[in-house]
Amino acid sequence: MPFSRLSRRDFLKLSALLPLSQMAWPLFASEPKGMQAPAGSPNILLLVFDTLSAAHMSLMGYRRETTPHISAFAERAIVYHNHYAAGNFTTPGTAAILTGTYPWANRAFHLHGLVDRTFEDRNIFALLSEHGYFQTAYSHNLLVMSLLHQFRRHLDAFIPTRALCLVDNQVSDRLFFRDYTAAFMAETQFLNSQRIQGSLVFSWLQRLVHFADKREQRGALQGRFPRGVPELHKLLFVLEDAIDWSILQAESLPNPYFAYIHLLPPHEPYATRREFVNRFIDNWQPDTKAPHFLTKGVPARVLLRQRRFYDEYIAYVDAEFGRLIASLENSGALDNTIVVLTSDHGQSFERGLHGHITPLLYEPLTQVPLLIRLPGQTARQDIRALTSNVDLLPSLLHLVNGKIPGWVEGRVLPPFIDPALAQDRRVYTLEAKSNPKYGPLQKSTSAMVVGRHKLLRYQGFPNLDRQYELYDLESDPAELEDLYPSRPGLAADLQAMLENKLDQVNAQYGRGAP
Repeated sequence: MPFSRLSRRDFLKLSALLPLSQMAWPLFASEPKGMQAPAGSPNILLLVFDTLSAAHMSLMGYRRETTPHISAFAERAIVYHNHYAAGNFTTPGTAAILTGTYPWANRAFHLHGLVDRTFEDRNIFALLSEHGYFQTAYSHNLLVMSLLHQFRRHLDAFIPTRALCLVDNQVSDRLFFRDYTAAFMAETQFLNSQRIQGSLVFSWLQRLVHFADKREQRGALQGRFPRGVPELHKLLFVLEDAIDWSILQAESLPNPYFAYIHLLPPHEPYATRREFVNRFIDNWQPDTKAPHFLTKGVPARVLLRQRRFYDEYIAYVDAEFGRLIASLENSGALDNTIVVLTSDHGQSFERGLHGHITPLLYEPLTQVPLLIRLPGQTARQDIRALTSNVDLLPSLLHLVNGKIPGWVEGRVLPPFIDPALAQDRRVYTLEAKSNPKYGPLQKSTSAMVVGRHKLLRYQGFPNLDRQYELYDLESDPAELEDLYPSRPGLAADLQAMLENKLDQVNAQYGRGAP
């Protein structure tokens, strides 16, 4: 049976019986592995739950009990309390995880962006391949698939999004695999255009069949998902299928393996399972924050309702994560596996903003969870030093005794190094989706966290030359009081640090594309 015609149930069944490399899409690593992995090398299972804000996790002190299963897992893991994404939406946030560099280095800061071509061989897959790791990757998110497509020659198995979807109307990967990202962008524009009645991609008959398939699946699952079946990019899926598949892979992949699994929930739309619907109907009112001048002024009542839906969706994600960990523990699949849980970015329900495609870089958008459980770990360890998702690549290399290349911007995480080495740490987040790819950062928002303080810098927006905000995250974690006007000395020092850093990264792009 050709792979493209497998149903999701066929895929789940066959993946338990066949080597994963026989199920991949449609190209495998063509180059031989480097060295053979030393005996006993740990497996690595890296789980990214898209759009999971640390600010909404009960593990991190959120008042709603959204993450009881993740909290239980934390009792046998390393928990990072001040961990930051490098971007505030999928592309820059994910590229930073996979390359160990900030968006200003890898240049993947556009919505449909790709890393600079030099990073096609500068990434976690290329580096672990040299250590004999069997490598696979999957994502519900087609923006992530564009990045993975760039790294495909270092993957032993590249799994298509449709493999774990109920309904799929995408044809870019089938017809234009070598030019997947450009084809995906064109297909998205055609399908979303209000002026095009029929696209170059779909005939009216194909659209009719697709509509019927979606209606059938929604009808069949309405009892389980009263708010609708989870969907993005016109793909329908349920998280349970991806968790089932992840369990099968962890139990059957060749050892040692590195599995990068990037699952879309709790990204909107917030289609939680029935038992979590209305779980958080309460009278809680979060801090009131005035709308920001760069937002669209979404009403407070809408933000409050969407926040509740999001929290209920997180509870569903948490339950499925708990099921995954319990199954892998029962089977012994975790005995020699490093488990990493994180997210690519957070979500906002404040200041007139719902979502994350925004110039804003406040804490709910930038602070994400990071938990790492080492093989055999039985006690919790809390790390409060500043850390970033760019630190994951060097830290995983450190844990498998790999050499960290000089181009990596991240650091090895504590406690794998002396925590004192992190005392002078500065971590950054960048938003530059409207900036030219190979130009200096002239339209962007930058955030820098140093110690207890956070500086925000806005540049290039209409009627705005350059503007700053300054917050004390220790005394004011909700970022309610802008200290920039009242603390000129501190503001000047931090501003000089950030401007010097931006001058460094802009230097090579002063004249446009290299």
